[in-house]
This record gives sequence, C-alpha cells and structure tokens, in this order.
Amino acid sequence: MITGRQVRAARALLNWTQEMLAEKALVALTALKRLESERGLGVHEGTTDQVRRALEAAGILFIESGQGRGVMFLNETSGTETRQARVRRVRSPT
Repeated sequence: MITGRQVRAARALLNWTQEMLAEKALVALTALKRLESERGLGVHEGTTDQVRRALEAAGILFIESGQGRGVMFLNETSGTETRQARVRRVRSPT
C-alpha cells in the first residue's frame, strides 16, 4: 500500500498539482487530499489504486525496502539514448 508521503513525493517529481493528479486518476480532489493527509485519513482502496496507477503510468516507481519507502521517476527516454550512444560507440571504428 502506498503512503500519502509517497504520493506527495511522486507529484513533486512530476511537477503535478493535486488537481492534475486527481483529474488523471479520475478521483475526487477531496479524496486525494485525504490520501495525502499527514493525519492518515482513510480513503477507499479503489481510490488509492487509481492514484497509484496514474502515477505509475507517468513513470513513477514505488519502492519499499527494509530501510523505508520511497519513489523513483523512471526516465526511459534518457535510458534509451544512453543505450543507443553505447551501441554507436561499440560499432564505431577506432
């Protein structure tokens, strides 16, 4: 289960407002505000799932380990460019 802190961090990485995320996740703004609340206000599991899916579709990876929880922004474009650059380097005559 994702936390409100993770959702806030993911929004910050994407530079999204609460309104933008609520619209993309198809959830009520008040439900999103409850999810992100520091007071741990309850929301329906479906709301949390829709928010998680919208953020993952935008490139967010939710992380959980023995050391804690977090988020990561997966930038596939730069990863592809890096791989292509490596291929060009390997194929180039020296």
